[in-house]
Amino acid sequence: MNEAEFRRAVEFLKALVRVPSDNPPGNCAPHAAAAAKLLEELGFAVERHPVPPPLVARHGMRSVTNLVVRERFGTGTGPTIALNAHADAVPAGEGWSVDPYGAVEKGGAIFGRGAAVSKSDFATYAFALRALNAAPADLDGAVELHFTYDEEAGGELGPQWLLDEKISRPDLAICAGFSYSVVTAHNGCLHLEATVRGRQAHAALPETGADALEAANAILSALYAERTKLARGKSKSPGIGSPTLNVGLISGGINTNVVPDRVTLRLDRRFIPEENGAKVERDLIAQIKKAAAGRKAIKIETKRILLAEPLKPLPGVERLVAPIKRHAKEVLGVAIRETGVPLYTDARHYAARGIPTVLYGAGPRSILEANAHGADEHVRLKDLRAAIEIVTATLRDLLKS
Repeated sequence: MNEAEFRRAVEFLKALVRVPSDNPPGNCAPHAAAAAKLLEELGFAVERHPVPPPLVARHGMRSVTNLVVRERFGTGTGPTIALNAHADAVPAGEGWSVDPYGAVEKGGAIFGRGAAVSKSDFATYAFALRALNAAPADLDGAVELHFTYDEEAGGELGPQWLLDEKISRPDLAICAGFSYSVVTAHNGCLHLEATVRGRQAHAALPETGADALEAANAILSALYAERTKLARGKSKSPGIGSPTLNVGLISGGINTNVVPDRVTLRLDRRFIPEENGAKVERDLIAQIKKAAAGRKAIKIETKRILLAEPLKPLPGVERLVAPIKRHAKEVLGVAIRETGVPLYTDARHYAARGIPTVLYGAGPRSILEANAHGADEHVRLKDLRAAIEIVTATLRDLLKS
């Protein structure tokens, strides 16, 4: 791409970073409005798809408007390819050396919350589509931009909602990723809340109560023993590693001089593609209840917060992997690998519909290098340019008439 077009992509990304879209709290409709205007200034017709407020509220957010852009080429009988990126981002937090919403450009990179994950791929995909529109000869099929706003809350209001509502029915999907690998698998994730209920009593007479914290301590010991056991298992998918278990939140108790009657734990269980989410959930609940069994007046309640199934390679995914790897080597000068990642993404929603899906976009070799979800999150300009060029060339291959 020429320098003028690339600078336009850079300014487009900066404008997106300057509009906060923190999730939580998840009031993302204002960012969608700003993004839609920017896309229209690029010459696209933008569909705005607001998610009904009651559904948004049930998912703990305040507002969601998904954006869809559709461009057809030739007879339109070729494949429809969805390009999905999300613009909701975790809150900025502390420790930044620059304004997290300033879109500061320095040292060959753009810094800001969401710059890497994944506002950069709004730019990757929009400018790849612009390149196709500028030279559409010999193309047949369609490209859709799916720009969504709830990945940090699970993606049910973004890609899943677009697919459930039959707003889109793509044949292939490319979702936000990084430039030096093409991802075909990722972990699943279970978020589970476990509430331990006992009976309060005066601290001078603890035997007259049922200590929920004492029971929770036994549960924690069992969970940490399970974490050690999980670390011995390994996925066959490169890049994913072992299942993990984390207790991220604990709350409860009444006062220092009262036997606690309730303790609540929030758990994060990451499971590898070889595992089944429903079985992981059943087994974890059984372990929690077993650890508390036999304790007087202790009851256990569990509630699923999130169950995200893993991404697994589907038949046909090689149609995406092969051209991405080929063009990446041409543009980057190095071979990129096909791999998995130990987290979960919106890509799983496309794969769940039988749509061959990969993750590929603008960024370095790892989340850690980009400081994604951390202070001074950034994307390098050379990686953004490379991703635009690679995705453009890949789309041309896929849409050849």
